[in-house]
Amino acid sequence: MGVKLFDSLNVANLTVNVIPKTTVIPLGNTIGLKLYTEGVLVVGMSEIEGEKPYENAGIKEGDRIIKIDKEKILNTEDLVQTVNSSQGKEVQITYIKEDTNEEKVTNILPAKTKDNEYKLGLWVRDAAAGVGTLTFYEPDSKMFAALGHGITDIDTGSLVTIANGELVSSNIVSITKGEKGNPGEIRGSIEGEAKLGDISKNTSFGIFGKISNKTRLEINQNEIEVLARNEIKQGKAQIICELEEGKKKTYEIEIQKIYTANNKDNKSMIIKVTDRELLEKTGGIIQGMSGSPIIQNGKFVGAVTHVLVNDPTTGYAVFADMMLKQMKTT
Repeated sequence: MGVKLFDSLNVANLTVNVIPKTTVIPLGNTIGLKLYTEGVLVVGMSEIEGEKPYENAGIKEGDRIIKIDKEKILNTEDLVQTVNSSQGKEVQITYIKEDTNEEKVTNILPAKTKDNEYKLGLWVRDAAAGVGTLTFYEPDSKMFAALGHGITDIDTGSLVTIANGELVSSNIVSITKGEKGNPGEIRGSIEGEAKLGDISKNTSFGIFGKISNKTRLEINQNEIEVLARNEIKQGKAQIICELEEGKKKTYEIEIQKIYTANNKDNKSMIIKVTDRELLEKTGGIIQGMSGSPIIQNGKFVGAVTHVLVNDPTTGYAVFADMMLKQMKTT
């Protein structure tokens, strides 16, 4: 059952999101994500034969180059070829500032290398990839949500602004158990795996898009109701996740705190893993489990998002209504 409207109710200065009755299919599959940036992301800088072509251009790490000499730059190969073809002449660069999202124009005189190539002295990246957990599927719209948080660039820490992306199957390679001060992880491979859908959004509340290969995901569960945040209770709940290839299981957790008024980030609830089997396998919450759906009394309430580094049994989760709102917002 699809839903488009989100209302809010202010009770004694406490803002609570109220959602119409909505149903989704909670998943828990381990999946791979490939994101392709809009333009190329600047991730570092280096001198070229003792020169710094970028020095006074205003471009910083985290900014995105979208045009050179008014020609669109779609990937790193475009940038390399365009700059090299300048033969050392000054180029005009159009870029987006990371902090303000403002479009700016600057000029850089490329430096010549020993190999007779021309460079800007900028290290750039045009794609990002990762492994995580698929949270839910909405049959009416064929849309999915995953992770409960966004994918950020490993060098800049910035949320990756994407042009498009792919949801792909993944192969679980190994599991590293989490310990105090050392988060564990699910290690997966996405090389040569099958495409499952298209990614359209990378947000602080999750990854969203449409599923095109429902059969491969074995989506045959029944839809369940999404529980409004003001109906979530402290106490017992369950998470669904995949720790062995093709085997999803339900594990016991406890919802310890609920931040009902929080609309600013994805730290909506504090949860604690209580399931002995899961604690033995992973030590608690590990990287790659982000997005694992949380069920309470047969209803979908949210998804795992973070682990506490000093206590891997405990972490944060995001409200289901926050993920739904992000998914429906254009």
